[in-house]
Amino acid sequence: MLLALLGAGIPALVGAALDQHVGQPYQETRLYFGTARPDGLPPVAEPEFLRFLDREITPAFPEGLTLHDGRGQWRGQDGKTIRETSYELVLLYPEKEAEERGVRIERIRQAYEDQYRQDSVGRSDDKVSAEF
Repeated sequence: MLLALLGAGIPALVGAALDQHVGQPYQETRLYFGTARPDGLPPVAEPEFLRFLDREITPAFPEGLTLHDGRGQWRGQDGKTIRETSYELVLLYPEKEAEERGVRIERIRQAYEDQYRQDSVGRSDDKVSAEF
């Protein structure tokens, strides 16, 4: 009898262990900032990027963010591969705020492109579950 009860409970325990849903619906946006500049200008230096972070990004996302150092590469219009130091910014925000937060993100992208003469700032978005 004990074995039968244990056997019946095991599928429920396994099912609960496999349920990975944690938290609430969030949007995750990743921005990819390159540092190479055109016309032989020096790349965007770390202190410059950190000032941009403090001035443009942190006020738009004061609740927090994650910044990763990176190495990126892309093909320029001339067909040459450009390798550069880069930064990956990870933002998490409630899914219900995605439209309003998207406006902030687009302002950040445009400001970086304008200030540092970048062709683009990459963006990717995913729906995730998050708990803090």
